[in-house]
Amino acid sequence: MHLLTFLPWAAANAAFAVSYAIVVERYRTAWAGLPEWEAAPRVSPSVKISIIIPCRNEAARLPACLASISRQSYPASNFEVILLDDGSEDESFSLAQNFSESHAHFRAVRLGECQFNSDIFTEKKEIKAARSGKKTAIEAGVELSSGELIVCTDADCEVPADWLLLVAAFYEEKKPKFIAAPVNFHREVGSLQRFQSLDFLGMMGVTGAGFQAGTGLLCNGANLAYPKAVFKEVGGFEGIDGMASGDDMLLLHKVAKRHPGQVFYLKNKSATVLTEAQPDLPSFVSQRLRWASKSRSYTDWQVTLRLGVVYFLSAAIVLNLVFACAISWQFAVLALGLFLVKTVIDFRFLGRMARYFGREDLMRGYLVSQFLHIAYIIVVGTMANVVRHYQWKGRRVK
Repeated sequence: MHLLTFLPWAAANAAFAVSYAIVVERYRTAWAGLPEWEAAPRVSPSVKISIIIPCRNEAARLPACLASISRQSYPASNFEVILLDDGSEDESFSLAQNFSESHAHFRAVRLGECQFNSDIFTEKKEIKAARSGKKTAIEAGVELSSGELIVCTDADCEVPADWLLLVAAFYEEKKPKFIAAPVNFHREVGSLQRFQSLDFLGMMGVTGAGFQAGTGLLCNGANLAYPKAVFKEVGGFEGIDGMASGDDMLLLHKVAKRHPGQVFYLKNKSATVLTEAQPDLPSFVSQRLRWASKSRSYTDWQVTLRLGVVYFLSAAIVLNLVFACAISWQFAVLALGLFLVKTVIDFRFLGRMARYFGREDLMRGYLVSQFLHIAYIIVVGTMANVVRHYQWKGRRVK
């Protein structure tokens, strides 16, 4: 192979490697620099909280979710739970109804019903439910809520006992306009779920790093909070309601634009919400396509740039292997070099995240996860720019 052909490509590969190392190392150092927040001793926050739980077809995991919320150390008199059932085809709504019968501060509402009347509220309120979907459910929940602070989680999650206490104390201390908090996976079975869990630890690191750096803001809808007044101030999901996803990050971006410097990440292990990884490959791909779909609406160019760096490094590894088979063995050297750079840099970052969250066990499958991560980035990254619709919870959405 002629050097004049190989050297420019080799230089491009070196640029990919350096860019990737810079991006991931900045995430690692920013996460390390983000202070871990602790509530003051004997703190006793009193803000009224409304927990909103959109739900569709979660009968298998909903009971554990509701039970974990009922065990909160935060006084029951200071919070309410509003579950919005979005046309579930299983027993989710009846399970929520039955649970609310023995827990007065829990309420279950069908999103498709026009009106809701409860002794929690002083008057009958209309639910704007012309559309279905998670965003519509959250909007209806906010309308029905009586709390000052809206806290969102998902119906397939379990929350720790001090979750609300920590969120409330953080809110009263910092007076934020938006709070993002950690989410992890648990109860993994098999290499695919362990890969998802390790990958998600990395996402949490990227999320916290973005808040520390003040750029590239991310969050997860399973654990976030904002004042009800702020949700109304920014117009809720108006302007970002054209897709099923984005109830978390796109809302965060709206709030951050209106209130720069007043959005925060609650870095505390005891505030971590837990959920389960997807059970099989099709559901995993569908989930990640849903997440990736909102990238087309990102207004922060730094987020797009960093996603591009990760994608192009992974694609270059695979392309070099193809070129090694079709053109020259020299490309295999480039593939190996890129893989080693990615492996070492990721190990430093993911190792730190695993230690922080007490999940060092996930690092035992680290090498296998590297191969899965490269394949996942290429497949989902490519499909996200081609596929405009996907299946989620029995619906075809975009």
